[in-house]
Amino acid sequence: MSTTVKIDEKVKTKIEALQVEIKLKTGKKVTQQEIISQLVQSATDDPSEFIDSFRDGQVALSEADIEQFNKGMVSSGVETRETKIDRILYRSPSPP
Repeated sequence: MSTTVKIDEKVKTKIEALQVEIKLKTGKKVTQQEIISQLVQSATDDPSEFIDSFRDGQVALSEADIEQFNKGMVSSGVETRETKIDRILYRSPSPP
């Protein structure tokens, strides 16, 4: 079964450029249909990044990004109470 999908000229040009690059780098001639099929397969194998590309604004950090961030954290060995932090942040007077 074959279905027609309309694409604009910019997308068609990009697919054609991929065809050329694949031919140059692999020596294999592929059709535009094969390229689109492979793109869809890649997007459905791990859809999270593909789905995130449709979100507006900031995307949540990946687990790898969170792990990298946490590696940079160090303990100063000094324990600070939340009330002291609040007092510093909000410039509340010290309790008597």
